[in-house]
Amino acid sequence: MARSPFTLAAAVTAALPGAEVVGARILTAGGDGRFDSAVATLADGSEVAIRVGDDDETARELAAESIALRALTAGARAMLPFSAPDYVGETLLSEGRALVTGLLPGFQIEAGHVPGGRGAAESMGSSIAAVHALPASVVRSAGLTARSADESREDIRQLVDRAAATGRVPARLTVRWREAVGDDDLWRFESAVNLGGTQATSFLFEDDPEQGPTVVGILNWHGLSLGDPAVDLAWLSSAPDAASDVYAAYAAASDRAPDNALAVRARLLAELEFARWLVHGDLLRRPDIMDDATSLLESLSEGLRERDLSVIAARSEGVDSAMDALNRVPATAAARINTSMQTDAYNPEDLLPGEDTAEVVVGAEGVISDEVVLGDATEDLSDLAESDLLPRDETLNAELPVAEPVDRPGNDGSGSDGSGSDPAEEAQRAARAALQRWTNSSSE
Repeated sequence: MARSPFTLAAAVTAALPGAEVVGARILTAGGDGRFDSAVATLADGSEVAIRVGDDDETARELAAESIALRALTAGARAMLPFSAPDYVGETLLSEGRALVTGLLPGFQIEAGHVPGGRGAAESMGSSIAAVHALPASVVRSAGLTARSADESREDIRQLVDRAAATGRVPARLTVRWREAVGDDDLWRFESAVNLGGTQATSFLFEDDPEQGPTVVGILNWHGLSLGDPAVDLAWLSSAPDAASDVYAAYAAASDRAPDNALAVRARLLAELEFARWLVHGDLLRRPDIMDDATSLLESLSEGLRERDLSVIAARSEGVDSAMDALNRVPATAAARINTSMQTDAYNPEDLLPGEDTAEVVVGAEGVISDEVVLGDATEDLSDLAESDLLPRDETLNAELPVAEPVDRPGNDGSGSDGSGSDPAEEAQRAARAALQRWTNSSSE
């Protein structure tokens, strides 16, 4: 990081007059550090996170986060079954904007490692539904972006046209996307308060002895807006094990009218992240980005199953929860831009010296993650203005990790350890045991 934790901690006193900082430490998880970031400990024992953005993009994101967190009044927060970061203050540090927020404890799990069944998946679904149930006044009173279904549809139409105009999109995808845009049934939805495109690592978990991993906090509020609720479910295309349970929990917790096309639009939005990446490269005149996006689009096109993005097809056949092509993208195809973290958040190895990286077993089929991340803030570029057309996540989940089977007794691929126990119960037990390992450092 360009600035030391102590330099950043000193800025806390400017953002929060009268605050007494008694300690500081790095906020890191080995990312590429779009923000300079640190954790400061105050005299009363509380901890705050400070992030500094030096360029226009990161400064805009911090400004949007500031507005969104202040829009979450006490009444709005009381409607949420989890915590959102508290707005503490902001200031200027050299040429950068600095934002100070409360530090939330909890664990993070990458999308591909979220287990199905009760626990994490169900808690994520109900948490998203709680955000979408917030009153529209939360967004409107703060002057944040509000889009109708027709406006959301037009945004997608323009994105597809701009991507196709580059001549780099496979014809099969262009036809597929244009047919989806033209399907009236797909765009009959009620706009909802949403996070503008959350990611799995936006959720913070704590272990519940009975329910398993439970969402206790959500990060990344800079995309708070009113629009298509599907934007907050697009990440499920990278969570094949958990997708159906997240959707089911979302539907059960939602008090909104049923949206039969929700999963189809979410799938469409996930695919269009590749189009955003392509348009981004075109706007910057970056051949390397365009070549990377082209490779991803070709892999996506080749891996698609013979089913379309229509509501009728979704009802009769179901919608794929995983983007089949992504696991076939060559490891060398994607530029290593930034995987998930909005800052270099925490590195568990630094917090637990002498511990090996956690290996979390899910039943007999694989692992939840060997990169369980602890921390405060993660990265998810929100949908920007049409003139920017930047991707929400610059990696676009291009190279999704695939959990390899763990060579343990009973790992015969049957999902049973031979003991006669229920695989779902065993998965939750293993997940709980692994997450419990980190409990004493959850605030780190």
